Amino acid sequence: MKLITRYLIRQLSVTSLYAMFALLALYSFFDVVAEAGGIGEGSYNGAKMLQYVLLQIPDHAYQMMPLAVLIGGLAALSRLAANSELTIIKTSGMSSKNLIAILLAFGLIFACATAALGEFAAPAANRYAENLKTTAKNGRISTGAEGLWIKEKSTIVNVREMLPDQSLRGIKAFRLNDAFQLAESWQADAATVAADGTWHLQNVRRSILEKERVRTERHDSENWQADIRSGLLDVLLVSPNQMSVTALTSYIAHLEDNRQKTDLYRIEWWRKLMYPVATVVMALVALAFTPQSTRHGNMGLKLFGGICLGLAFHFAGRLFGFTSQLYGIPPFIAAVLPTLIFAVWAVWLIRRQEAR
Repeated sequence: MKLITRYLIRQLSVTSLYAMFALLALYSFFDVVAEAGGIGEGSYNGAKMLQYVLLQIPDHAYQMMPLAVLIGGLAALSRLAANSELTIIKTSGMSSKNLIAILLAFGLIFACATAALGEFAAPAANRYAENLKTTAKNGRISTGAEGLWIKEKSTIVNVREMLPDQSLRGIKAFRLNDAFQLAESWQADAATVAADGTWHLQNVRRSILEKERVRTERHDSENWQADIRSGLLDVLLVSPNQMSVTALTSYIAHLEDNRQKTDLYRIEWWRKLMYPVATVVMALVALAFTPQSTRHGNMGLKLFGGICLGLAFHFAGRLFGFTSQLYGIPPFIAAVLPTLIFAVWAVWLIRRQEAR
C-alpha cells in the first residue's frame, strides 16, 4: 500500500509541476510583452528586463499554485483512469477514504510550498524586482536594505519605507554646500507628500553645521518643498496582495492605532491565510472531476470543466473581496466563503460518484 501511495503522489506531483511550468511560461511571456515597451528608458535594457521578469516568477507561482494542483491532479488521475490503473488500484484493496487521504497529502505538500512562497519568496522577489526596475529607469535614485536614496539638487534623501496609504516612514536628509561638504542634516519620523510636491514632515530633528559649532533644532511638524515625483517613491509601495501575513498583521495594527479602516487589509490577511488551504481543496476537486473509467466517454469534457472551475475559483476570491468592501461583509466570511463553497462542492461530487 505504501508503494501505491508513493506512486500516486509522485504521479500527481510531477504532473502538477509540469502544469506549473506551463502556466509560468505563459505568464512570463505576457510579462515580456508588457515590459518590452520600457526598454531604453534610462539603463533599463533587455538583460534587466529579463531579470525583472524572472523575479516575478515566485509571485506568479504563488498565485497559480491552486490552479496548477487542479490541472495536474486532473491530468494525472484522468491518465490513470484511462489506463485502468485507477480501477486496478481500487480493486487491490484501496478504499475511497484511502484515496482521498492520498489526495489530501498531495495537496498538503503543495500547500506548504504555497505558504512559503507567499510569506517569504514572493514578497522579497517582488520588492527586489521593483527596486531593480525603478533604479534602472531613474538614474538619480538607489535602493537597498535601508530603503530608497534620492538625490534632490544639493540634498540627498533617504526614505526607509512607504506604507500602503502612501505615507512615508523614517526620512533622513543631508544637504551639501557648494564645496560638497555636509552643511545640514535632518530626520523625520513620518511624512506625507501633497500633490504640489510639499512634504509634510512630523517630529523633525535638525542639525546645522556652523563654523565652530553644531546647532540643533526640533519641530513637531514642518513643510519641505521638494521636486521629487511621486512615481519615484512608488518603488517602496507594496500593494496588500503582495504583502506577507506578517507585514499585513503589522500594518493592520498600525491602522488600528491611528483609528483608520482596516477592512481591505483584513480581507487580504484572511485570504493569505486561506490560500494554502485552497490548494488542498483543489486536490479534492481534481478527484471529484476525474472519471472513474473510460466507459463514461466524457473525460475531455470533465477535464475542461475542472480547469474552468479552477479559473472561476481564482477570480472568485477577488470578486468576494470587492463585494465585501461594497456591502460590508465581514472580512473573514469574504475570504473563507469561496474556499468553503468549493470544498463542500468537491465532497458532494465525490460522495455522489461513490453512490453510483
